[in-house]
Amino acid sequence: MTSEAIRNPLTDHLLSPENSALIIIDYQPVQVSSIRSMPRDELVFNITSVAKAAINYNLPIIHSTVNVATGRNKPPIQELQNVLGHLPTYDRTSINSWEDVEFKQAVKALGRRKLIMTALWTEACLTFPALDALQEGYEVYVPVDAVGGTSVAAHEAALRRVEQAGAKLISRVQMYCELQRDWARASTVAGFMGVFENADGFNAETAS
Repeated sequence: MTSEAIRNPLTDHLLSPENSALIIIDYQPVQVSSIRSMPRDELVFNITSVAKAAINYNLPIIHSTVNVATGRNKPPIQELQNVLGHLPTYDRTSINSWEDVEFKQAVKALGRRKLIMTALWTEACLTFPALDALQEGYEVYVPVDAVGGTSVAAHEAALRRVEQAGAKLISRVQMYCELQRDWARASTVAGFMGVFENADGFNAETAS
C-alpha cells in the first residue's frame, strides 16, 4: 500500500492543482433562466460545486461576466457569489470573452496551459473562447455537467464542435478525482468529500 512519488505537477499530463486554472463565464440570472439542456437547479449546484473544488485545490480562477457595467445584465447568481465573491470579475461586452483584452490578459498572466472552462451558453460563450484558446495552444477541459445550452441539441452540438477541435470533455466528479488523485493528500480530503453530494440531496457518505 505504497503510493508512487508525486509526479512533477507542472508537467503532469493529467490535471493537477499546480498546472490548471478554472475559467467561469456568464453564470448570471438571465443566462441561467434560459437553460434548457438540463434542470437549472442541477446546473447551479454543479457549477457551484466546481467553483468550490477550485477553491479547495487552490486553483487560479478567472471569473467573467457580460454587460453588468452597461446595465443590460445582472451580476452572477448568488450561489456563485457566495463562493467567489472575494475574487474580481472581468466584465465584458463581447460574446466571446477571448476577444476582451482584460480577460485574455488575465488568463495569459496565469501561465497555466490547462484551462478548465465553464460558461453559459455552451453554444456561444463556451464554444468561442474554447476554440480560440485551443488555437493558441492551450488545453481546454469542459465539465459537461456544469455547462448548459438553450436546448439539448444546441448544447450537444457545441460540445461536439469543441471536442472535434481538441477540447477534452470531463465531469465535475472526474475533475475532483483528477485533482485529488491520492487519499494520502490529506489537506484536501475534507473539501473533496463534497463530491458525493448531488443536487437531489443524495450523499453517498450518509446513504444507508
